[in-house]
Amino acid sequence: MKVDGPDISKYGVIMPNNKTGLVSGLIEKPNFENAPSNLACIGRYVLTSDIFDILRNQSIGVGGEIQLADSINTQAENNRVETVLLNGKRFGCGNIQGYVEAIKHIASNYKFD
Repeated sequence: MKVDGPDISKYGVIMPNNKTGLVSGLIEKPNFENAPSNLACIGRYVLTSDIFDILRNQSIGVGGEIQLADSINTQAENNRVETVLLNGKRFGCGNIQGYVEAIKHIASNYKFD
């Protein structure tokens, strides 16, 4: 999904490939100034089974955790990751503001009896 401005640093950011739909790499939560694009990886994945072998051998990443984004980056370096641009409405429910915005959106579009 396209994310413009400093909010891009909240996401894994895609390094686009010159081939349509392919990803060259994925960087987990880069600084806004160092983000390779405005394309955020928003956590909707269809993963192949080799991701488990990559995760088993993955080094510790951002935040002192093993990051799925780092393992997906390994796949991307081998031209094994494709992307689809999301144009729909999305809410980041990982914080209170996003959660409340999602509830307000549903409440305004749903008729309660």
